Amino acid sequence: MKKTMKVQGMSCGHCKQSVEDALNGVEGVSEAKVNLSSGEVEVSFDDNNVTTELLVDTVEEQGYDVVAS
Repeated sequence: MKKTMKVQGMSCGHCKQSVEDALNGVEGVSEAKVNLSSGEVEVSFDDNNVTTELLVDTVEEQGYDVVAS
């Protein structure tokens, strides 16, 4: 399954890397890609193991706000 989340607060390469690393570290996530210019994060994951709430929590633990998921 693919999900695109709108995230506020990401502004640099470090932001991009920390969000991608955190999401890619979640068991069941196959790929996470951040687009800094649009503020969107596209996540590919197994929806049998991963919930949208888990993805949102993972991003917010990095210090960013998910405004739409």
